[in-house]
Amino acid sequence: MSVEAEQIVLPDAELLLWRQIDLHRPLAELRQRLVDELHWQQTPIRIYGREVMQPRLTAWYGDADAAYRYSGVTHEPLPWHPLLWDIKALVEQYSASTFNSVLCNYYRSGQDSMGWHSDNEPELGPEPVIASLSFGAARRFLLQHKKDKSLQWQCSLGEGDLLLMRGATQRFYRHSVPKTAKTTDLRINLTFRRIIVQ
Repeated sequence: MSVEAEQIVLPDAELLLWRQIDLHRPLAELRQRLVDELHWQQTPIRIYGREVMQPRLTAWYGDADAAYRYSGVTHEPLPWHPLLWDIKALVEQYSASTFNSVLCNYYRSGQDSMGWHSDNEPELGPEPVIASLSFGAARRFLLQHKKDKSLQWQCSLGEGDLLLMRGATQRFYRHSVPKTAKTTDLRINLTFRRIIVQ
């Protein structure tokens, strides 16, 4: 692997960041294929008892038994797309982890966003490993401690950047991708994870 990981030092968290990993193909080509070939949907989620449409498009792929429930909705995985399967193999090499599913997020412009949340659903286990790979426009990624709000970290995640969150990160922190008027271009984010099958 050609890129060394930067270790992000934060209490109660384990974070590694690789800038522009080698995906063995032009990033623009991969990005366009992801846009054109994945089964994107805008699905409703439940927030404080109210149903709203997610402010982005999503697609859930994985092993047949890797169903995932978040925001009051159970997502049954689509069979692995060959392109996602190939990308997963490379992400597993960088992260030294194995994954059986991926949540794909399509931010159509800076007006699409991801609200504050933790990836702490029971089927991810007590210390989930989440590998987040970005394509397209750079967007701000925010991280904040749940108890000590002064513990914060933010960075710009651009094309080919891989962020690995593991250990107790999801237990102690929440994260978001806020709206921005500065960006009009699209962003694709692939978040690889392992569903614990009972």
